[in-house]
Amino acid sequence: MACSPTTTARKKARTPVNPLVGPLLTDFYQISMAYTYWKHGRHERPAVFELYFRKNPFGGEFTIFGGLEECLCYVENFKVTDDDVEYLRTLLPRAEDEFFEWIRSVDCSKVQIYAVREGTVVFPKCPLLRIHGPLAIAQLLETTLLNLVNFASLATTRVTTNAARMRLAAGPDKKLLEFGLRRAQGPDGGVSASRYAFQGGFDGTSNVLAGRLFPDLPVSGTHSHAFVQSYITGDELDGDGVLGGVNLAEAALTWRRRLGYEDAGSLHAGEFAAFVAYALANPTNFVALVDTYSTLETGLKNFVTVALALKECGFAPKGVRIDSGDLAYLSRESRALFAGVVDAFRGTRHEATAACLEAVSIVASNDINETVLLSLKEQGHAIDCYGIGTHLVTCQAQPALGCVYKLVEIDGEPCIKLSNEIAKTTIPGAKSIYRLVSSADVMLLDLLVPFSHAPPEVGERILCRHPFDHQKRAYVTPSKVLDLHQLVFDGTRCDPDRSLIDIRDHCLEQLRTVREDILRPLNPTPYKTSVTPALFTFFQEIWQRNEPVRELS
Repeated sequence: MACSPTTTARKKARTPVNPLVGPLLTDFYQISMAYTYWKHGRHERPAVFELYFRKNPFGGEFTIFGGLEECLCYVENFKVTDDDVEYLRTLLPRAEDEFFEWIRSVDCSKVQIYAVREGTVVFPKCPLLRIHGPLAIAQLLETTLLNLVNFASLATTRVTTNAARMRLAAGPDKKLLEFGLRRAQGPDGGVSASRYAFQGGFDGTSNVLAGRLFPDLPVSGTHSHAFVQSYITGDELDGDGVLGGVNLAEAALTWRRRLGYEDAGSLHAGEFAAFVAYALANPTNFVALVDTYSTLETGLKNFVTVALALKECGFAPKGVRIDSGDLAYLSRESRALFAGVVDAFRGTRHEATAACLEAVSIVASNDINETVLLSLKEQGHAIDCYGIGTHLVTCQAQPALGCVYKLVEIDGEPCIKLSNEIAKTTIPGAKSIYRLVSSADVMLLDLLVPFSHAPPEVGERILCRHPFDHQKRAYVTPSKVLDLHQLVFDGTRCDPDRSLIDIRDHCLEQLRTVREDILRPLNPTPYKTSVTPALFTFFQEIWQRNEPVRELS
């Protein structure tokens, strides 16, 4: 099946975001294997590799697939340069000149890739990518494809899945912002994390470069504690401070008197000056970090006075950010303080101004992870938005997804890898994957079918078998059959262009189709990946044929 002319036409080839992604971003053994294939005349033999993972991350039972776009950019631009060849000569000093001539000519024009759509919910043993092509070329793609899907400086599938789990934990009505650049594993880790967190259900990022590279990705941010600390006293405001015809600082001091804060004595003057300065410079995006000194005693009160003055200038304050302390308690106290101010001025001439506090968002940050999100929900918080960094971009709960890239077919003949660990035994042969769905539109299981076999049919009663346990089997009569594999590369790209928003929407829609017991964070139900009876029988036969029989004496 070739790509249609309409889908292959491109005004400009897309390139990987990271310029380091190229043929030499690989392990040396890929090069030495390619040389050996070439030396023995095996390099052009048709082969099929499959890329999949063995276990869901984070102790859960689902994964979100990410990284396809970068994989396709890499394959589309795969080309060894003259400079690359000169370096490879130093690694393989005994290799013939003809080998270097061959590798200089290599591209992916003979490669086909079938893939699951990016943003899809996927499960162990299911091929995310199936690569058809000449043996040596398909082999050369292994390390980089695994890097882009599995690690990519801590991004793609794990960050996407981590983001989706945080989205489920926070709830659909909360805003999630990725704040992880400073903690990410290098520049690529930071940019990739911003991209894949958005694909997994986040609403934006603080990463400016990511926003430039991906125009669909909203960028937002507030200020740091250092900004507040830089104002020592209240006498450091520059300029006339007039906004919309109103002197903001004077208006804020008037509100301080109206609120009875002028006798508090503990309101930090430097913090007040900092909030005024920030509001003057950013009147349409005034979000104040209120925990530099004391959230309840000074931060919130200084914010309220400046926020109400800003409203008098014609601009609505956006929110506060709390970065330390008991987030559930402090958020509730913040909301109560705002509500108290609104009530205090109800029925007065200041009612409309005070009402702006009803729309103020409460943003929480401070080492938030999935467990914290669930705990905050149980405690009954008043948080509207979360800024999440370290635990999202570094995936501390799951250092690696564990994707593998295995040869499953050579010269049209299925092949197998055996292991003492059953989970590491490969299922032979090129396989398609179909999702069987019930009449209630519930995902029942994913079925692996030999690539050359006909797909399962709607209404057909199908015996579905566990690939490694002959006792586990079930009949399924699907009301819908979804082919999860699409031909996305056939010598050139043939996937439809999808924006980050398209991928994000697909991911969130996918999560709505998965049973709650599979998604739940505690003791989730495993989802079944099965094989057809024909594949099960063949698998057992080739297993027995290749496993040595031990002799006991």
